[in-house]
Amino acid sequence: MTALKAQTAVSPTDEAETLAKAAERHLIQPWPSAGEIGDEARGLIGSGDGIYVTDAEGNRLIDGPAGMWCVNVGHRRRELADALHEQAMALSYNSPWYTMNEPSALLAERIAGHAPGDLNHVFFTTGGSSAVESALRFMQFYNNVRGRPQKKTILSRDGAYHGSTYLSASLNGSSRGRDWMDIADDLVVKLSCPDPFRRPLDMSIEEFSDMLVEEFADAVKRIGAENIGAFVGEPVMASGGVIVPPPNYLPRIAAICRENDILYISDEVVTAFGRMGDVFASKDVFGIEPDIITFAKGVTSGYFPLGGMVVSDRLFAELRQSNHADAMYAHGLTYSSHPIGCAVALKNLDILEGGLLEHAREVGVYFMEQLKTLEELDLVGEVRGTGLMACIECVADRESKNPLTLDTEVGRRIDQHCQELGLLLRPLIHMCVMSPPLIITKEQIDEMVAILREGISRTMEDLRKEGLWKGFA
Repeated sequence: MTALKAQTAVSPTDEAETLAKAAERHLIQPWPSAGEIGDEARGLIGSGDGIYVTDAEGNRLIDGPAGMWCVNVGHRRRELADALHEQAMALSYNSPWYTMNEPSALLAERIAGHAPGDLNHVFFTTGGSSAVESALRFMQFYNNVRGRPQKKTILSRDGAYHGSTYLSASLNGSSRGRDWMDIADDLVVKLSCPDPFRRPLDMSIEEFSDMLVEEFADAVKRIGAENIGAFVGEPVMASGGVIVPPPNYLPRIAAICRENDILYISDEVVTAFGRMGDVFASKDVFGIEPDIITFAKGVTSGYFPLGGMVVSDRLFAELRQSNHADAMYAHGLTYSSHPIGCAVALKNLDILEGGLLEHAREVGVYFMEQLKTLEELDLVGEVRGTGLMACIECVADRESKNPLTLDTEVGRRIDQHCQELGLLLRPLIHMCVMSPPLIITKEQIDEMVAILREGISRTMEDLRKEGLWKGFA
């Protein structure tokens, strides 16, 4: 029997090829192009441990993006695996339509305790897109009940990313995700991206912030506050390139919203649960108290699909005082308040509160300091970020800050070189994004930055040899 097994054993390479063929035949990948849809295999990850993942060839890579901004406490945490197993064996599911479970009630209480101001009510979803969608549907319901059916316009920003469901995707500010997909154009107004790096060349950051705030105020006047239901904004625009807004910009926007009875929805799908060193970044990092916060990703560190929104007491009080007590918020999900997801999230919060938040705040400063040294490289226009999320933006011309004409090639090339050296990145056009697990150490940050330096240097040499870029004089 042993000999037979040895003869028929499948090598990891053969297994990876088999899986790739299965994916090409049957698996629809996220965000495929029309030329590859339904016929595409992507890089296979076989396992993870701490800040590392292992690919199909057995190469150990630093997980630079922490999955998708989400594996905050790291891979292979026994505590989370045990919590998932124990809850599945106790209660795997209950219908949220007419029953409830213990983990969801306890988690709602814990999350409300971390949320700013009077945000004390939590609705659980299955992820970030459904969290934003739920918040927008709540805004519509809220204004309908209050007798303001016209107050539905949503303000968003160029460069934003808020999800892939119909309403959430309508807020997105990148043409790449909008050119071929239908969106609710009649409901959304886009404002300028608050990117200090791309501000007009003759404008200070303070003047840029003033310009953005004035643009927002002018939009409210032009559209009419009576027609605007909400502003939706990420504290840091993650998929837009880790855009950190100018100082005091967000509090000034929040003040305009409050003055004009416009709901401020803070999309913390990426920035919550330790990415900025706090459970929520809205108040603790950026000084704002929104009406609704959306969250997902780090709430379970990616171990189980879960998201949600935290809603202000004030909004519920106003609904209860209306003349429509029977009005139904006809919105829910089969997997709302899933007991396994909520149990995992409770244990995840234990880990964060048990010292990991403090660690993230400490190493986050070191992370940015070390990454900033990469601005010495000719190809790097700016290294930006805050906490444990950062972006390296490449430029062809430092004076005009124009990105390289190679467009998608630059980030991909850097990522390929870095993978060969032991680091997985998230390439975004001419940018490279990093958001490693919060457990990363200073020594591992040093390793990460050294690989990035070498990967970018190799890319510069490639571009020079191919005559695609001459560098700077």
